[in-house]
Amino acid sequence: MPDGLAIRSATAADADAIDAIIRSAFAGTEHGYQGEAELVRMLEADGDALVSLVAEAGGAIAGHVLFSRMDVEADGAPLPAAGLAPVSVVPERQGQGIGGTLIRAGLDDLRAQGVAISFVLGHAAYYPRFGYSPDLAARFASPFAGPHFMAMMFGDTAWPGRGRADYAPAFSRLG
Repeated sequence: MPDGLAIRSATAADADAIDAIIRSAFAGTEHGYQGEAELVRMLEADGDALVSLVAEAGGAIAGHVLFSRMDVEADGAPLPAAGLAPVSVVPERQGQGIGGTLIRAGLDDLRAQGVAISFVLGHAAYYPRFGYSPDLAARFASPFAGPHFMAMMFGDTAWPGRGRADYAPAFSRLG
């Protein structure tokens, strides 16, 4: 963990700071897409947030990660699942390991909750370092199928045969 960094559960009082972090983190991206901040608010309002963590450094929130409930079926049975989106770090602190620290802490929380599988739609060179695999995700029908759609199983659970993976309803409402 980077020096001087503390990870804790996000609270309702953090909502405006989280919104500002997400907006600043995504402002400089190639698409400049700002929907992630609204997505977090909708997921929280719908009760679909499973893990919401912030990273504090020097008394200020420097990053945020959210894992939300997913509707996943594998081999004909429901599978407890979570989707990672988004992970955000203030621009001046990016590249210091804060995002990775938040993701690892969130994955630990999901394991403790008994979640069996997590999905992410993201950079194919970044997320495999946490255990995400496009090969596992390819077993699931999803509107997000493709090389940037990845999944990871928790524990010693064997990979399922085939299934489907749907993100929380807020993802389809984002439009």
